[in-house]
This record gives sequence, structure tokens and C-alpha cells, in this order.
Amino acid sequence: MNRRYFIGASLALASMPALAKRPKSQISTPRTLSLHHLHTDERLQLTYRIGDNYQRGALNRLNRFLRDFRTGDSIAIDPQIYDLMFDIQTRLGHEDGRFEIISGYRSPKTNSMLRRASSGVAKRSLHMSGKAVDIRLSGMPTRMLRDTALMLSRGGVGYYPKSDFVHIDTGRVRSWGA
Repeated sequence: MNRRYFIGASLALASMPALAKRPKSQISTPRTLSLHHLHTDERLQLTYRIGDNYQRGALNRLNRFLRDFRTGDSIAIDPQIYDLMFDIQTRLGHEDGRFEIISGYRSPKTNSMLRRASSGVAKRSLHMSGKAVDIRLSGMPTRMLRDTALMLSRGGVGYYPKSDFVHIDTGRVRSWGA
């Protein structure tokens, strides 16, 4: 074993999450979300991840659930958005809450239509790449949802108090709104 290999392997190990430090119960803990899509009135409760393993069937169901309700189009949603939602809910101590979905995936056609109707819709919205959702959490003020998402600092957070929802995404860390 040469010195470069040893240093490279040591750095790789140091940058990996320390599974040995995590309690065994956390390694296999299921992550479950409860959702209600406000435009389709569909409801879904499922475990999308167990420990470090995303559940393919659950992700497929979530992709369909978060489809563009105007066109019926769907794409693969970034699973990190579900982790962000789960972590927000856990931080708030509201594990039994249900996320209300205002918008998930948006097709380019839908995004263009919304841009024509409102100046607040981004031309390259992360909704079009499956990396954003607009949400509420039942029984929780959206202000607290926004504050928790900002504290986690894991993507974009937009706050829309007049419309009473929060935008979260897995893009670069940034924020907008009141």
C-alpha cells in the first residue's frame, strides 16, 4: 500500500457519515410522510425510506402523486425533497401532521402559463426538474414551517404569507419572501 493510497483512503473514510456513531435504531428507522394534494384531493401515506435505503416503489408512487395536475405529466422527484420535508416535520415535533401539497412537478408548458399570469414564477423553476414543492403542514403556521426550513439550510425557501404556503427546494441555499 503506497502513501497516496493510504492518504486518499483515509480522507474518503473521514468524509463518510460515521455509521458506527449512529444508534442502531436510527440506521433502520423508517421515514414516513403523509400527504394531501389540494388540487386533486388525493391522499397518500407511505414509508419512502428505511435507514439509508429509498424504497423504489414508494418513490414511484410519490412521483405520480406530485405530477403536474394540469397536464398529468410526471418525472422523478429528487428524494432529498422528501428528506427535507421529513426533517422539517421532525424538527417541529409534528410527526403526525399531513403535508398539504400546493404544487409539485410543473411541466414546462404549465410553468410558461403560470409565468404569463404572475411575475413571481421563475423561468427556470426547480419545479420543472422535480426539485421543489410548495407546501403547508396541517396544524402548523406556515411561518414556523418557513423558519424551520431556513434553519436547516438545505436549499431554497420561499415564503408566501398571503397565499399561506412555503416553497422548499433542493437547489442552492437562498430565501425570499417576508
